[in-house]
Amino acid sequence: MAIVICCPLSRIKSIMLNIEDLFRAYYDARKNKRGAVSALAFEVDYEKNLFELYDEIIKSRYKPGESICFISNYPVKREIFAALFRDRIVHHLIYNYISPIFECRFINDSYSCRIGKGVSYGIKRLDHFIRSGSKNYKKDCYILKLDIKGYFMSINRSILFNKIKTALERVYERERARVAPDLLLDLIRQTIFHDPTKNCRIKGRQSDWRGLPKSKSLFYAGLGYGLPIGNLTSQLFGNIYLNDFDHFVKGRLGIKHYGRYVDDIAAVHGDKEYLKKIIPKIKRYLSERLNLDLHEKKIYLQHFSKGVKFLGAVIKPYRIYIANRTKGNFYKKIQYWNNFLAANQDKISREDMGRFLASMNSYLGIMGQYDTYKLRKKMLNQNLPPRFRDYVLAGDDYVKLMKRVWRSV
Repeated sequence: MAIVICCPLSRIKSIMLNIEDLFRAYYDARKNKRGAVSALAFEVDYEKNLFELYDEIIKSRYKPGESICFISNYPVKREIFAALFRDRIVHHLIYNYISPIFECRFINDSYSCRIGKGVSYGIKRLDHFIRSGSKNYKKDCYILKLDIKGYFMSINRSILFNKIKTALERVYERERARVAPDLLLDLIRQTIFHDPTKNCRIKGRQSDWRGLPKSKSLFYAGLGYGLPIGNLTSQLFGNIYLNDFDHFVKGRLGIKHYGRYVDDIAAVHGDKEYLKKIIPKIKRYLSERLNLDLHEKKIYLQHFSKGVKFLGAVIKPYRIYIANRTKGNFYKKIQYWNNFLAANQDKISREDMGRFLASMNSYLGIMGQYDTYKLRKKMLNQNLPPRFRDYVLAGDDYVKLMKRVWRSV
């Protein structure tokens, strides 16, 4: 199924890159990153650096630089490639140019890396699908959950680039533009086909990679395959790569209640046998069109009354729970702070307390969106560092708790 762009040409910025666009991309890239070493180094003389980057881009001399590779264990073990700050500016520039073009083509229920979407929205949508498909839990309906094996490492870069190139050229052809988007396509080509494994600095120990499947490492991806996790563009490109597949499932297969977050796929239908029949069709489409494979051990098909785990939550009739992994991570984080505060009782700074509060609020904010009031109260009462336990009152809101703790420092 071909991508058809419905956005007018005016949604795309001028082909001759404006320096104002680069400045905007710079301000976007530095949000919440101003304390990073690479961001600080760039900011020392950011105007000069931006004009140099601008000159490289318009003269087609821009090349991505060195990446930092490390392992992140939260929420699951992943291999991350962190690009240089100047490369992240280019990523934001590309995103600002092409995101409006593809945004109008994405289905509503593609949740990843989109304004107004995200994890919480995806969970609420699946809960809505179940309620709607079961007529508010009065009729049978079934949930099919699928996962793509090593998604980001299996993306074919040539297929991805051709999808984007075709889409951009159709926009310009339809609008009878005189100039093809060569400059923009050159930036996209440089970003997609750049192999960060050829120029990266490893951060951490070799043992950090122990237990990481080869299907989740860019070092083991085949030639011409794989996108680095950690880049803003990778998230957008991941949505573009599966966009035609989304329309295939909803249009050709007739699955009205369908949603996807990156490679986590969920479909709800009243006929269990029909869901069984579409699994081979989905496998064939992914394999023949996108060179992707379903994870055979992660195919889930159950009656809605059994519940379903999706995006870190467990959705059951009339209630939504937080997944055990999130609860376990929250408990481990509290234990970390217990140990930290015990070892540094006389050396706790306001910055340390700020980190503590940010960590607690992060988990409590996520859990507060689901049916977890008793769980939050229990976790705080039983496991919060002793010096703050007195601030936990029956019925006290966690935000008030955090404000009380902050004032006590």
